[in-house]
Amino acid sequence: MPLLTYIGEISPRPILLIAGENAHSRYFSEDAYKAAAQPKELMIIKAADHVDLYDRISLIPFEKLTSFFRDNLK
Repeated sequence: MPLLTYIGEISPRPILLIAGENAHSRYFSEDAYKAAAQPKELMIIKAADHVDLYDRISLIPFEKLTSFFRDNLK
């Protein structure tokens, strides 16, 4: 089953996609964002690759994650 087959069924649940600017997998986040219905957000982290968002604490957007979950997990 292709990964994006049912992405339209996620709506109306909010989606936050985060990718590194230099990540080899960035295209997948961009494709998922294009295919998803609203509400959706795509955050590209400058100067980061895929692995940076696992262990480079200074690049992980903790404030955005906190606000996203606070706003959407009511």
